Amino acid sequence: MFRRIFLILTAMATICAIALITTIPKDKPGAIIQTPQGPVKGVVTPNSVQNVKSIPFAAPPIGDLRWRPPGTAPKWKEVRAATKFSPMCVQNVGSGDSFLKLMLERHGISSFKKFLIHQIVAMSGTPRVSEDCLYLNIRTANINQDGKVKDDLMPVMVWIHGGGHQFGSGDFDFYQGDNLPLKGVVLVTINYRLGAFGYMAHPALSADDPRGVSGNYGTLDQIAALKWVRDNISAYGGNPDNVTIFGESAGAWSVTEMMTAPDAKGLFHKAIGQSGASTYHLGQLDTNSTSWIDGYEAGLKLAKRVDAESPTAQQLRDVPADIIQAVITPELADGFHHVRDGVVFPKNVGIAFQDGDFYSVPTIFGYNSDEATVFFPDDPEPTVWVEGLPRSDRNAQIEALRPHFGKKAEILVDLYGLDNDFDAGGEQMMGDEFFGTNIRLVTRANALKRTPAYSYVFTRVPPNEKQTIGAYHVAEVPFVFGTAEKAFGWSDEDEALAELMQSYWTNFAKTGDPNGEGLPTWELYRGGNWMQLAANNGLETKTIKNYRQEKLDALEYGLKRKLALIRPLQTQQSPDVSDSQSGE
Repeated sequence: MFRRIFLILTAMATICAIALITTIPKDKPGAIIQTPQGPVKGVVTPNSVQNVKSIPFAAPPIGDLRWRPPGTAPKWKEVRAATKFSPMCVQNVGSGDSFLKLMLERHGISSFKKFLIHQIVAMSGTPRVSEDCLYLNIRTANINQDGKVKDDLMPVMVWIHGGGHQFGSGDFDFYQGDNLPLKGVVLVTINYRLGAFGYMAHPALSADDPRGVSGNYGTLDQIAALKWVRDNISAYGGNPDNVTIFGESAGAWSVTEMMTAPDAKGLFHKAIGQSGASTYHLGQLDTNSTSWIDGYEAGLKLAKRVDAESPTAQQLRDVPADIIQAVITPELADGFHHVRDGVVFPKNVGIAFQDGDFYSVPTIFGYNSDEATVFFPDDPEPTVWVEGLPRSDRNAQIEALRPHFGKKAEILVDLYGLDNDFDAGGEQMMGDEFFGTNIRLVTRANALKRTPAYSYVFTRVPPNEKQTIGAYHVAEVPFVFGTAEKAFGWSDEDEALAELMQSYWTNFAKTGDPNGEGLPTWELYRGGNWMQLAANNGLETKTIKNYRQEKLDALEYGLKRKLALIRPLQTQQSPDVSDSQSGE
């Protein structure tokens, strides 16, 4: 699973590097905005959008604040220069040369373009990383150049970046566009602690914490960012009473995690999840009934690798960040996600949605029809539950799947044709299981609460005759933000689809309903409705029924078997603490 996460983050970084190098900045000095924290001055774009960068929403999580809930954000008296992005949170940053080659080949672009893109990426530098990374960025068209709010407060959209909770940053060029603000929302993009720094649990850290637990710091960072929005965003022209959280991949996982974290309740009012839901994450703080690594297990293994067999919390905090990051393997990283700790998460996300025990708000969840084309060549596993699935022997495939999918094992082999065309069938099965099954489970659970719930499938393919990548993971993101890198291929149909999606997303942020004048009708999910978002493939953007229903039903059967294994653990007693989960 970690391999897939690494691949897609590499794709995002690669495309962002291209956009960064080929775009000539034309920003001018921004307005001085008086805020509760103090005066700030960012830049103003050619579209008259104020772009305010690197505003701290919590205390730097360094020194004694490492592996603690986020502390109080600083204030200042002098004008803060908010013109440059902060460093990314600590993570591995690699070149991704092999992945770039895959992306270019499967997009089917010309040899000359491939050469130019390789040269551009080679010129891009290594991003800065730091533990001091809890900053957010605001784009708003609702501030005049005199620093005053122009009009009525606008809806707010808070973007949570993807990257498997191990990689990524809110400053990626993918997310930095004016299109959404120009459609009447205030856009906020955030950072949060990642990997071991954001999600490691350890008995020594729990013993040192008044709550009696550890881990889930990245989640608490996201909650702190939402509290910052509640307390500060009106100074930037945003309405704190109309906040939509949205994210892609691990950002969409985070959306579902926010919906089940009690401390996040009331801090947002709508939610959009693109290609992800955290319902299959089985992590516990301690003791697991599955093969999923639990929080303490991962933390103890990491401590051992930095020569800390029985450390105190202080000894762990004293280990340099680069040494910690250097010992993290793909297998170990699977332990650095949300865990059910009885405090931040009373239940695992999947169990909470099954039980209807979540904060129900209007939602949009969806995924892309060819999610796994960027993963499968290097990680040819149709399901996250089986390593080394036989490629051709039907009986052997069924036997390998049976422990996980029971009576649905044979059906899955036949539905996806795994014994006939393993690569094509496996690619689709991987995408359906990793993304489609989970987003459908969440959407259905929300619809059952009679809350507006919408679902989509993004089917657009690149407009290149030789393309074989289809509607791959992350492909919808530049359509939402209006930040497409057109070197990869861009058509008039793409332009129309981007305009359509931006209108749907911002309409939803404003009213909880994506529909609007002149737009194809997007029906509520009830009854199995999906909005098909299409371009360049002869398909129509319209509502369709029961997308891949039989396949998703069979995969969901396996998911429910896994959730049943951890259900008995949900009744374990929570720590008896009175402190707030966010440390306030």
